[in-house]
Amino acid sequence: MDYILYEQKGQYAVVTINREKALNALNSQVLEELDKTLDAVNLDEVRCLVLTGAGAKSFVAGADIGEMSTLTKAEGEAFGKKGNDVFRKLEVFPIPVIAAINGFALGGGCEIAMSCDIRICSDNAVFGQPEVGLGITPGFGGTQRLARLVGAGMAKQMIYTARNIKAAEAYRIGLVNEVYSAEVDA
Repeated sequence: MDYILYEQKGQYAVVTINREKALNALNSQVLEELDKTLDAVNLDEVRCLVLTGAGAKSFVAGADIGEMSTLTKAEGEAFGKKGNDVFRKLEVFPIPVIAAINGFALGGGCEIAMSCDIRICSDNAVFGQPEVGLGITPGFGGTQRLARLVGAGMAKQMIYTARNIKAAEAYRIGLVNEVYSAEVDA
């Protein structure tokens, strides 16, 4: 695997999206590797998954717009379906999945976090669905999950305006369960 790191630590495992130079953006290969990683989890041993992104800048900065811009209509539809399928697999995974969010969780990054059972974030986290500014609707289930988590009015405001929100506001509206300091004691 090039972009997904999997480390089992006793009864829990950490899945890290590892495209740090691209701010962990989701491309076709990342989605495929994540799908295969989820299929390979030993559910007899692992009781919980933690999903995170490599580096301090970004959890997942969204879908890889560079790749998306080269896709045909059919390829774009297949990409959207793959993302939906993987995010749904996370959403119904038979053990708890915790999103550990650092930095940017935008577009597909916000959507993948919403697919997890619990979302914790650092105080430097930023959430949003900025793809609407490009004329793209949140394509990985974000319109549905966001409304369920924060209510229809707040979801519409975030989606219609493409406004990003910081960790404290994400906590206030119920998008995340807890906010922790990004500072680590030595």
